Amino acid sequence: MGTPEPAKRGGLRGFFHRLTTSQAELEAAELQEDLGRQGATPIARCGGRQRFCVAGTLRTVTLRPRGGAPALEAELYDGSDVIDLVWLGRRKIVGIEPGRVVKAEGLVSVQDGRKVMFNPRYELRPAGGP
Repeated sequence: MGTPEPAKRGGLRGFFHRLTTSQAELEAAELQEDLGRQGATPIARCGGRQRFCVAGTLRTVTLRPRGGAPALEAELYDGSDVIDLVWLGRRKIVGIEPGRVVKAEGLVSVQDGRKVMFNPRYELRPAGGP
């Protein structure tokens, strides 16, 4: 058997690890752990012009017109990186809100150095669940 992950270590060693690790790092590690259960690829490993399934927490949701048409944009964070989910022609989608856990699938492109997925298929997920 391998060495347990730092966040899963018990005893004194695990206590000191949790004590010296920032809250953001602990949350990122927890999000990464959930990826495997959801069958998602870490965003950091997603490249342009390929289809991927990603999962994470929505950080922001904004209405930003693109080419004169409405577009709902959401920044998805999975602990490894972020990707912008963009629904063209939409002003609002019920359940797409900051803090919501989402699983999305679609073609990843890179625009202005940011990963973007247009009109992804998505599932709203319970927080921390598969």
